[in-house]
Amino acid sequence: MKSSELLVVFLFALFSQCVRGKGCVCKLKNSEKPFPAQKLESIHTDASKCNRSISSGQMLEVDVLTLGVQRRLEQLAESVSALEIEDDGDLYGAVSLRVIELEVAEVLELMLKLNRSLGSHQQLSESTSIKLQSMMEDMQELESFDHLHVVRKQLENQRIRRELAECQHELQTTDQPPTAQPGHCPQGQLVDVSGPRIYTLTQHGTSYAYGAWGKDPKPAPGKENEYWLVALTSSNVFANYVRRYSSLSTLLVGVSPVDTVIASGNPTTNTIQGPNVVMYDDALYYNCYNGPYVCRFNMSDQSISNVQLPPNTGFNSKLNFGHLAAAYGYTDLDLSTDESGVWVVYATPENFGNVILSKVAEGIPPSLNQTWQTSLHKRTVTNTFVACGVLYATRYLDKDQEEIFYSFDTETGKESYDLRISIKKMQTNIQSLNYNPEDRKLYVYSDAYILLYDAVFQ
Repeated sequence: MKSSELLVVFLFALFSQCVRGKGCVCKLKNSEKPFPAQKLESIHTDASKCNRSISSGQMLEVDVLTLGVQRRLEQLAESVSALEIEDDGDLYGAVSLRVIELEVAEVLELMLKLNRSLGSHQQLSESTSIKLQSMMEDMQELESFDHLHVVRKQLENQRIRRELAECQHELQTTDQPPTAQPGHCPQGQLVDVSGPRIYTLTQHGTSYAYGAWGKDPKPAPGKENEYWLVALTSSNVFANYVRRYSSLSTLLVGVSPVDTVIASGNPTTNTIQGPNVVMYDDALYYNCYNGPYVCRFNMSDQSISNVQLPPNTGFNSKLNFGHLAAAYGYTDLDLSTDESGVWVVYATPENFGNVILSKVAEGIPPSLNQTWQTSLHKRTVTNTFVACGVLYATRYLDKDQEEIFYSFDTETGKESYDLRISIKKMQTNIQSLNYNPEDRKLYVYSDAYILLYDAVFQ
């Protein structure tokens, strides 16, 4: 006899009352609410619809359209250049103009398709986010029926299996190659910057023009795919939290961010000051509020430590980056990452306002290691970054181009002012720029837009 049948017999024997001369009556009272099977079926249906409505092919469609627009624009530029130098009595000039008209029409058509795709993706991400939140709430309600904690135990077992798998993977992982020393770059010398590969607004829209974003070159276990974003949300100067995303795609569509609060407000002690922020080894490095300090915020335990820079180091917009037309406020300190760790760029009156580069030694609290003085005046520079122990500096050419024009090799002490590596801009100003040695890319924050470039080495 099945267990269910035994249960029925038992309940019948327990609750049945036999009245003499009449049939037996069974009274069974269930104090629990009936299980909402219909709601569970609805959740299964919604989940299946989500799986069918979102596919990698949709993101590929955007990439293809973007690439198509880029190539057509390049062809259009070539056609216009050819037309400008033609001198053929207007005969072939008229033909060339007609060709250009057709190319412009094709570009406009591609742009319309791209805009429609981006619009539909935005609507899809918003509706999907709402559905996911609703399904999570419904599942939490259904868990209340799990009196024997079966589901909870299953989830706990899954977590333990994941941890065991991670532990097994760490035991089998081979040792990483030694960290590259300054001046000895395995991939060679930086010779070009291509892109941008990504150009988009953040979840904040155009509200905050100053900020920084990137990916930790030395991430903590389980955070290998995370990206971080810091927008200066107060007067384009201050921020008191860092926003993290589980992947690049969630950052681009602006879903499921996790905010980690660093300070109680803006501005106050330990507030982020200025846009030049980096993440390294699960810690955020930035210019502390109202002082020549490098703050280190530990993302795991949310502790803060700092290191003071040399006396008379510029802070509070005294020794900024800039160019002939403008200065970039509160850029006295610039933090960078490379294969060997974290670096800080600053200036002092004693060095005539020229750039000083120091290595930030890891530790709690952090400390300054070796320091180099350069002949590069900080006010002529718009940004700096470090790759393989070589300091690179950029300058403003015009609203469409920035140029990497300077390098300083910390191994040899050699300076160079004639690099002439062009960076194609999509907005007028670049507020922050940093190199990530893990993926060899430049992460740029430009007038509220985030951009990603490829660093090309010899």
